Amino acid sequence: MFFKRKKINLKKFYPNLNLKDNLFIDSVKPLLLAKKNDLTFFDSIKYKAEAKLTKSKICVTTEKLKSFLPNETKKIVVKNVLFELAKILNLIYINADADIPDETLKKPKKIQYKNVKFGNNVLIGKKVKIGKNTQIGSNTIIEHNVEIGKNCIIGHGVIIKNSLIGDKVVIQDNSKLGQKGFGFIPIKNNNFKFPHIGKVIIEDNVEIASGCTIDRGSVDDTVIGKNTYLDNQVHIAHNVKIGCNCMIAGQVGFAGSSKIGDNVSIGGQAGVSGHLKIGNNVKIGGGSGVVKDIEDNKIVMGYPAVPLKDFMKKNIKKNDKEWTK
Repeated sequence: MFFKRKKINLKKFYPNLNLKDNLFIDSVKPLLLAKKNDLTFFDSIKYKAEAKLTKSKICVTTEKLKSFLPNETKKIVVKNVLFELAKILNLIYINADADIPDETLKKPKKIQYKNVKFGNNVLIGKKVKIGKNTQIGSNTIIEHNVEIGKNCIIGHGVIIKNSLIGDKVVIQDNSKLGQKGFGFIPIKNNNFKFPHIGKVIIEDNVEIASGCTIDRGSVDDTVIGKNTYLDNQVHIAHNVKIGCNCMIAGQVGFAGSSKIGDNVSIGGQAGVSGHLKIGNNVKIGGGSGVVKDIEDNKIVMGYPAVPLKDFMKKNIKKNDKEWTK
């Protein structure tokens, strides 16, 4: 467990909800992951299919969206779902709205990590697990409860928190994993911070090059699938899911909650907007701006990104006009 949490009684928190019994909630999860005693949330019509299938007893939603939820799900109807959710998360999860430095950090004990090689000035938090034949570079920090698999290579100056890392993973120098993402609710004269209670999951055989930043999930997790390679200075925001066998070139940025399929290739300095779905076997040209979903097996380029044939036709016409001037 990465964050301390406590149960809250929703009957006390929402006295006007007319709950028959005390309803204690100790976890908040997305619609499809939520179980009966988990609180969930539904804030966009885009997720109506998931809303119909949720098993949660209680959901924070809006007046317009509540009809898509199962009849047996109790609805907390509000104007701003994310603001209400942030308030509840702050009650359940302690300090999840900020990254307080881990005070348990110490030099690793050789007795505890017999088959792990450490460079100079490495610091390890409590309950950290590291597999056999893993190498950790100098000045690297691994905070409490992080798990790292076997045969991994972690470079110099890497910071890892709130993360689960598989086997044969390479993380090069100065990358940062598991920090709080960019999330807040704008309020007049103030910004209400949105807690990030998720984690980063790196599957087997992933390679992360120098200077990458991978934020932990807000309510869900951020995931990078098996055998995916990230080039230098890639930024992955909270809740992003990247599939297997993907190749992401340098300085690509992913906004929150986008889902990337398997075998996807993305050229350098491209950007993917939030809450999008990119299919399998997609190729995205360098410098492109993706602002809508992309189906399987498509090749796109430009800003906004369009099918490659359309991009080429547009640029040929543009060049012809310039030559005729």
